[in-house]
Amino acid sequence: MQGLKLKTFGAGRVEETKRIARILEMVCLIASRPRRYRRSDLARRFEVSERTIQKDLDIIRHALGLELRHSPRGYYFEKVPTLPVLQFTFGEALSLLLALQAARHQLGPEFGNLASALRRLTSLFPPEFESLLHRQAGLLPSSSRKQHRQHLLLLLNQALLHRRKVKMVYSTHSRGGERSERVVHPYCLLPYVRSWYLIAYCERRQETLFFKLDRIEQAFLLDECYPFPEDFDLAAYLGSTWGIMRGAAGEPVGVVLRFAPEAGRRVAEEDWHPSQQVEELDDGSVLFKLRVAVTPEFVSWLLYYGSQVEVLAPPELRGRLAEEHLKAAEVNGKKFSDHFSGENHRVPTGRI
Repeated sequence: MQGLKLKTFGAGRVEETKRIARILEMVCLIASRPRRYRRSDLARRFEVSERTIQKDLDIIRHALGLELRHSPRGYYFEKVPTLPVLQFTFGEALSLLLALQAARHQLGPEFGNLASALRRLTSLFPPEFESLLHRQAGLLPSSSRKQHRQHLLLLLNQALLHRRKVKMVYSTHSRGGERSERVVHPYCLLPYVRSWYLIAYCERRQETLFFKLDRIEQAFLLDECYPFPEDFDLAAYLGSTWGIMRGAAGEPVGVVLRFAPEAGRRVAEEDWHPSQQVEELDDGSVLFKLRVAVTPEFVSWLLYYGSQVEVLAPPELRGRLAEEHLKAAEVNGKKFSDHFSGENHRVPTGRI
């Protein structure tokens, strides 16, 4: 059987990844609910055209070699894809496999038992899925593969499992990299953006804190155990913060933003905060309301959208954002001016 080949039509890896993920999910849907989804149903569910769905169905039939059939009520498989000697449904196993692939790229390709589990689970899939899964794995974004981070994750997971205290040397970013020795009680490991964070009770500070793994220089498991607080709740701990910069957060305030149509469509697609409310206006712009503690992380998110976002409330945030944009314009404007004011630089005249 020929391997699956997908063309990339200018949209690059992002569109190719979306198509592969859509095809995999489509197989799961049809296998779990036969004769439920027609082509129009699938087009609505995945928010693409029926023509695109037809191309995906052709891939399932001809490239994957699955016996896809059609009835007036919807598509079904003549023979449902199965996994030998595995107590998962096809959809569950596929979801688990993709999660393991994502974890492998975050932790590194040689992350011990995880790499072994990934190889074993992949080997159980029908042969016709080999090309598709291999391609999906290659399209996932890579992250740091530092051996130090892998060692810390293993050690801290052992600490969490056995409730053992950890002694560590930590470099504090807010104090110019000052190193300190601490004993902590690990509560949770949290992946965030391109790094990992440890939430733990710090005996030195006598409070629960965030620690970035990349700033933990050394860590050792202690023999002494600690009681895990039964009332610890991650969602309650994070509260109304934006992201995880809890220490920099003040009291939550009501924020009202207006995004230009193009940026607004992208913003409206995501769940950014539990309190968010999204409303599309008549002119295509998007009104975005939430109640959040304003942190540097939140301000950076707003700066990313540049002139595509307007702060309607509160006025303090509007002023802060304007000030940051003015500073950036001053710095970059000066550098631009200096670049063209030297003796060896001439402003182009447009003549060849």
